Amino acid sequence: MDNLVESLNSAYQEFVASAASVLEAKETSGGQKTAVTDAALENFKQRWELFRVACDQAEEFVESVKQRIGSECLVDEATGSVAGKPGQTAAAAGLPPISAVRLEQMSKAVRWLVIELQHGSGASGSSHSHSSAPFDARFPEDSAQ
Repeated sequence: MDNLVESLNSAYQEFVASAASVLEAKETSGGQKTAVTDAALENFKQRWELFRVACDQAEEFVESVKQRIGSECLVDEATGSVAGKPGQTAAAAGLPPISAVRLEQMSKAVRWLVIELQHGSGASGSSHSHSSAPFDARFPEDSAQ
């Protein structure tokens, strides 16, 4: 994470420095288009793209950490590893714990549904339906619906 922060900071500093170079080049040339201003603008474009890439990488990292933390919390709650209140387990709150394997199966089923909906196959009745694949037949509550 430190490398990511350092990379983002470095890209930002270079981007700001290139913006300052463009302003200096324009001021020096009296607002005229010269080879120096063109070079400064080209450098500015490159630094802008590098800064955007660094921002995208940082955003991807943050999203992956958020998903990982969310998944870990969900598994902990679903399996009863974490109490909702001090001294109260998920089962005591009326929610029976489920196995991590079962939770993973349900998570995969939800992912398949999201993918199908994003690709429009949910409404068109695609032949690539995964209606039975995500659920394990050992769990009767899935087949009862």
